[in-house]
Amino acid sequence: MLKTNALDKAPIHPDIAEGPSDVKAYWIHTDDKVRLRVAHWPTTKPSKGTVFLFQGRTENIEKYGRTAEYLHDFGYTAFAVDWRGQGLSDRLTEDRLMGHVVRFSDYQKDVSATLEAAKSLNLPQPWYLIGHSLGACVGLRAIAEGFPVSACAFTAPLWDINLPRLQRLGAWPLSWVFQTLGKGDTYAPGTRGESYVLTTDFKDNRLTHDPDMYEYYANISESLPEQVIGGPSMGWLFQALKETRSLSKRKSPDTPCITFCGAEDEIVAISAIQDRMARWPGGKLELIPGARHDVLYETPKVREHVLAQICELFSASTEEKLKVPSKSIGDALV
Repeated sequence: MLKTNALDKAPIHPDIAEGPSDVKAYWIHTDDKVRLRVAHWPTTKPSKGTVFLFQGRTENIEKYGRTAEYLHDFGYTAFAVDWRGQGLSDRLTEDRLMGHVVRFSDYQKDVSATLEAAKSLNLPQPWYLIGHSLGACVGLRAIAEGFPVSACAFTAPLWDINLPRLQRLGAWPLSWVFQTLGKGDTYAPGTRGESYVLTTDFKDNRLTHDPDMYEYYANISESLPEQVIGGPSMGWLFQALKETRSLSKRKSPDTPCITFCGAEDEIVAISAIQDRMARWPGGKLELIPGARHDVLYETPKVREHVLAQICELFSASTEEKLKVPSKSIGDALV
């Protein structure tokens, strides 16, 4: 197990993240010698527990500053990790802008190292998980394999990629060929080595309807260019298709869970999310009208509703009285 005094300090930018000013970042290492960055936002008052923040593809720890602030308001400590190939964690290709992973199972090595760091830091328990997009894919696998959280919440979970039928039929063999020939570190068709939020106008974006939150994300990317990544590699695409198919065949955990997905999400496959949550004992899914991919970055009423329900689930699970509100998002926004 890691020793607390063995955790070297890593850089973090609370001013850019616009989160709690008291944040500490550390370098940790996985079993396969990949260096990762983690960050801890402690609370000043006794904590209700720690929320692990599992980020989406292309994201970094700083992007969760405002979310950490919100969790603090509800009394929770927050703990985040930059996945391998993202943020300030080790990149896996010579092209720093390429989103790449050798195997999706490697992300579980990141989870294991993060868990050991949490133990070393004596983070307040009980523990919970919020996973967004890629982070929800990694998180589902982790929980199914014993990641010790009392409850979990997922937003826009990447439990399958939203691909038209013909593209899907082509994606499998094409990505497999590139991976097999050792060309997995080639950009997937239609993607490039550039930041999505820095090259896409707000009116054309697929993430949010909120211009302030989109500007916030763009400012983080512009201010921290060394943390930016662009499109996924062919290897990442093949591994994502393989992992989501494998996960679809697994039984759902019995961990209390709530999941949110924007009805206008064009990035993840909503049908796969509906299928998973229909098979999750006691789980609840909210399909949010008028929302895009990143509901934690959506308009204030949406993101406050989402975070309030998540925190209520966490509180209820701790009390062993699961009371997920039945109020619909449509009612909440009236």
